[in-house]
Amino acid sequence: MTAEAELNAAAGQAVVDGLVALLDLEPIEEDIFRGVSPKVELQRVFGGQVAGQALVAAGRTVESDRLVHSLHSYFIRPGDPAIPIIYNVERIRDGGSFSVRRVLAIQHGKPIFTLSASFQLPQGGIDHQVEMPPAPPPESLPTLAERYEGYDELWEVMSKIPQAFDVRYVDDPPWIQRTLGPRQNQPHRIWLRANGTLPDDPLLHVCVVTFASDMNLLDSVLVHHGLSARLDPISMASLDHAMWFHRRFRADEWFLYDSSSPSASGGRGLATGRFFTRDGRLVVSVAQEGLIRLPSA
Repeated sequence: MTAEAELNAAAGQAVVDGLVALLDLEPIEEDIFRGVSPKVELQRVFGGQVAGQALVAAGRTVESDRLVHSLHSYFIRPGDPAIPIIYNVERIRDGGSFSVRRVLAIQHGKPIFTLSASFQLPQGGIDHQVEMPPAPPPESLPTLAERYEGYDELWEVMSKIPQAFDVRYVDDPPWIQRTLGPRQNQPHRIWLRANGTLPDDPLLHVCVVTFASDMNLLDSVLVHHGLSARLDPISMASLDHAMWFHRRFRADEWFLYDSSSPSASGGRGLATGRFFTRDGRLVVSVAQEGLIRLPSA
């Protein structure tokens, strides 16, 4: 490894360590936790952050042998990155195989986010999955910085945000695709992984993927219409978010995140996504509806 590569690896690991710290909530009372936001210039809390932190809060109240198998959540108000978020956990049920938790995230005395999560003891049973779509290996694809070449103003903004994930676009990103105009049924695939090594805690790996799942999902709506959130005057916000965790995985190993949009209407866009491990295992499914408003709407 060259000296430059070693420096880049060390920088990536530092950012990943910061992500782990971000997800390590402070317990302040039984079933009540406090989370903070990173000190970056954002107008609102990133949706993946509040979803990941809420799932951490839920998981801290469940026996460690019960693994997350699904979550369903709603974004109610924009989060304020300048103050902590309080997470109240309600223990809905602990059965023989399943545990259910409900989490309410609060700022300024008002709910900003709600999440329900279900945990299950590992069990056997029938097993099948769809095949992973074809994609070139991640190492053969341009880095995120290389994808922004020629878009210096965009990269100036993005480079100020700590990059906890190594992201490699299989298909051209929206800011490049918009030059080609609307493209119906355009695939939207990226490889991604945590940009460093994570501890072995299975709950942490699930929460890291929950964080990452909100990063590019609505882009699969925009590419249908030749739009880019970074270049066009669009108002966007996540409305709800659901995830299903099928098989165990590590978030510091490569995933193919394959997403698409079956519909957009009424100022909203629906996106679905699937995470595949490099060896082709389907490990996570995602669905999200987002607010997407154009200036004339």
